[in-house]
Amino acid sequence: MLYQVTDWDDAYANTPNIPKGETYPQQFATEAAAFRETARAEPLGRGQLFLPAGTPQGLAVFIHGGYWLHSDPSYWSHLAAGPLARGWAVAMPGYPLTPTVRLAQITTHVAGEITQAASRIGGPIVLTGHSAGGHLAARMICQDGTLPDAVAARVRCCLPISALADLRPLMRTAMNDTLHIDAAEAQAESPALLTPRPGIPVITWVGGAERPEFIRQSRLLADIWAGLGVATDLVIDPGRHHFDVIAPLTLADSPLTRALTGQPG
Repeated sequence: MLYQVTDWDDAYANTPNIPKGETYPQQFATEAAAFRETARAEPLGRGQLFLPAGTPQGLAVFIHGGYWLHSDPSYWSHLAAGPLARGWAVAMPGYPLTPTVRLAQITTHVAGEITQAASRIGGPIVLTGHSAGGHLAARMICQDGTLPDAVAARVRCCLPISALADLRPLMRTAMNDTLHIDAAEAQAESPALLTPRPGIPVITWVGGAERPEFIRQSRLLADIWAGLGVATDLVIDPGRHHFDVIAPLTLADSPLTRALTGQPG
C-alpha cells in the first residue's frame, strides 16, 4: 500500500489525535510534583539529578520533548521512578527553547548537563528521551564530538522513544514558522543523517497507536544506523500512543525500564 502524507501538520499533531489528549500535560505535572515530594534530588543546570537510596548502579538520562518549543523537566520527574527503583541515578536535563536558541545550541546545552551529571555519578550511562527528547538522546551519540569522548565511552545504551530522527519533514509544518528549521540545520541536527558512534546499542521505541510518522521515524533511525554497523532494535509497543508510551518508565520491572537499564527482571 502506498504511503503518502498530505497534511503535514496533522501528521505530527499528537494532542488532537489522542482521546483527552489535552489533559495529559496537567496529569504529568501532578504526577511529577507528587514524585518530587519523596525523591532525593540535586539541582542540575536547568534540570534535576535524582538519586537512589544506595550507591548508584550508573546514570540514566531522560530528555524531555515538546518539539523544542515548550515544556521543562518539572513535567517528567515521575519517569525517574523505574530506573531509580533499580538503583540508577536519573538525570533530567533542561534546555533553553526555540526560537530563542537554535537546535545546535540545545544539543550543546543538553550535552553539557549530561557531562555535569556524569562527573557526579560513576559507572555506565544509558540515554533515553521522548519525542524531541528522543531526537536529543540520539543526537548525543553522533560521532561529531557532541559528548566528550570520556563521557561517550561510558554510554551502554541509547533508547530514543518516539524520536524525531529526520527533521526535514518538520520544515513542512506550520510550527516551523517558529522553529525556523532550514535544510542546513536539518542536515546538521538530524540523527538519521549523521554517523553514530560505534559500539553503542540503539533501541528505538514507539507506540503502536502513534501517528504513522512517529513509527516511520523510529523505523528509519533503526534501519539507517543498522546499515552503519550499529546494533539496533525497533520496538513497537502495542496499543500505546504518544503520551502513554513513556508511562512504563515509572515501573521498575516494565520492559521499557529493563531495556533501558539492561537489567533482567
